[in-house]
Amino acid sequence: MRGCPLRCSYCQNEAIQSGEDYRDLEEIEDMIKTSSPFISGVVFSGGEPTLQKEALTGLARYTKKLELSVALQTNGLFPGTLDALIQQHLVDRIAIDYKTRWEGFSGVQGGYSALPGANYEKNLKTSISICKKASREDILSEFEIVITAFYENAEYIRKISAEIGTIPLVLQQGEHKIIGMRETAPDMTNGEYICKQRDLQENHPPLTLAELKKIADDLGRTVRIRTREIGEISYESDWRCRHARKRKR
Repeated sequence: MRGCPLRCSYCQNEAIQSGEDYRDLEEIEDMIKTSSPFISGVVFSGGEPTLQKEALTGLARYTKKLELSVALQTNGLFPGTLDALIQQHLVDRIAIDYKTRWEGFSGVQGGYSALPGANYEKNLKTSISICKKASREDILSEFEIVITAFYENAEYIRKISAEIGTIPLVLQQGEHKIIGMRETAPDMTNGEYICKQRDLQENHPPLTLAELKKIADDLGRTVRIRTREIGEISYESDWRCRHARKRKR
C-alpha cells in the first residue's frame, strides 16, 4: 500500500513511499478471491499500510471472510490502526519494523524525514505494547520485531533488544542507499545516481552473516537473521556457552 511518512534511506520500497496509484477496493478483493484456492493468507505491507486505516481494515475483514490468515508489516507509527485490527480480530501476525535513529548514510543521525523522531518513538512503543498484550491474550498468533542492521546502528540494536524483552527479534541485512536522493538532489541524473550508489555500496557493503552474528552475540538471546544470500536462519548466540563455561569454573 503506497505512502509512508518516514523516509528511511535504506527503504527497499522507496518507489512507493509517495505518489498515487488509486485502486477500487473491489479490484483488490477480486485479486484476493481469485488467489484464495492457492494461498493460506494475505500479507499487507508498503509503504506503510496502517496509514490507510479504512482501506486496510476493510481488506483485512474481507480476507478473514474467505477464511484466510492476515499478516501485517508495519513501522508502528499508527497504533490506532493496529488496535482497531486487533480488537476486531482481523489480524493474525504482525511484524513491526523498528526504525533506528541512524539513517543509513555516512553516519548521519536522526531523521524520519520531517517527522520528529520523538513522535515516532512514542507511537512505536504504544504499538509494541498493544501487540504484546494481544500476543499474551492469544489474539495474535505471531508477533516479531524486525531491525534493519548496519554496522553503524549496532548500539541501537542492543538498546532495542533490551527494551523489547522476550519479543522475537529479527536482524535483517540492510543495504546502503543515498539518503533522500531525489528530494535533496532533484537534478541528479540517473548516471550520477548509479555512480554514487555504486561507490557507497563498494565502500559500505551489507553486513555479512558473520558480522550479523557478531552483533547478535552481544544481545544474549536467540535471534533470527535474514540475508539476501541465505534467506532466514535461527541463531543462538554463544552467550549460553560462555555462561555455561563460567558456571563450570
